[in-house]
Amino acid sequence: MNENTRDFLSWILLGLFLLCIGIPIALGLRLDKDNMYITETLTTFALLAAFVLSLVLVFTHPYWGARTRAAFRPWFARIGLLLVFVFAALAAMDAISWTDAKSENSDLAAGEPRSLLDRGFALAVGVPEYKFKEKTYSGPFARTEFIDKTEPLKFPGRHVLGTTIDGKDSLYSALKGCKPAMLIGILPLLFSVPLGVLFGVCGGYFGKRVDDIVVYIYSTLASIPSLLLLLALVMALGRSVGAIGFGLGVVGWVGLCRLVRGETMKIRELEYIQAATCLGTPTWKILLRHVLPNLLHIVIIVAVLAFSGQVLAESVLAYLGVGLDNSWGSMIDMARSEISREPSIWWNIMGASTGLFLLVLSMNIVGDVLSDTLDPRMTSKG
Repeated sequence: MNENTRDFLSWILLGLFLLCIGIPIALGLRLDKDNMYITETLTTFALLAAFVLSLVLVFTHPYWGARTRAAFRPWFARIGLLLVFVFAALAAMDAISWTDAKSENSDLAAGEPRSLLDRGFALAVGVPEYKFKEKTYSGPFARTEFIDKTEPLKFPGRHVLGTTIDGKDSLYSALKGCKPAMLIGILPLLFSVPLGVLFGVCGGYFGKRVDDIVVYIYSTLASIPSLLLLLALVMALGRSVGAIGFGLGVVGWVGLCRLVRGETMKIRELEYIQAATCLGTPTWKILLRHVLPNLLHIVIIVAVLAFSGQVLAESVLAYLGVGLDNSWGSMIDMARSEISREPSIWWNIMGASTGLFLLVLSMNIVGDVLSDTLDPRMTSKG
């Protein structure tokens, strides 16, 4: 791929990123809550297009592409990347929704949208997902109800992970939890990573009063207990994906800012930075060409760890009663009392906890591989 093509794709990628931000804001101001699924659908298409283009740019780069392809040759790296793609695909399928022209049932409200995941699950089980349920609890692959062993199930032996107290399929509920987990993991990073890098680089490179202001801002924010600040923001903004994502982003950029500031202070004293300054190279070029590339591996590590921490933080919020509906955290919170009864109902917590564990593990594997690939010190050793 020549430079002109790469520059063209880079501008397209930048435009799509701006669309990811602009479309939800524009449509959110114009659409009522009943039509907000259109915002999720358009945003998902924009995010998928930006994600695909970014992968093309990385894997076709003359230098970084070869290193990235080599980094994912080990089997565990490939499995981790595959799991990330699976979770991302499930979340995207659940976000792409549309309404049917006619509603021929009484279980689904007329005009209520159904996602691509809903339709795919209904195609897999052979019946609509809103009809694939029982009266109450049933175990995995059970043929009778859990409470009344003499009562046969409507769909005997077809519930892989059993059903919940209201008869819904537990596997379907676990699959529906992928979208809240991915959104809660990604949305705060769109706020915390740019803010942490901006303040950290400015404070570490320019120093003096700029650094004093940066230190004062993040020290003030760090002095407030993060959980209390997060709860206050969620209670003030409302219990929604956007509110929780914004709250996690506000409390999550301080740690990245500290690391970036300290690393920038060390980088600015290196000989090639001093030489570029003496030659009259503009400051913005020094920051873009020399400082930021040396910070990329730190940003990736912190972002991946933050992704995992934010997904787990939503579970804590669900335990406190301010989490998201249909999320893994809410499923785990609802299953707390179920596993303590006799006989215990363990299958509801199994699906949510397994999905949470696999998502966090796969993201940590991919982040570790990418950080080693983009670390300039590892490059110089190789």
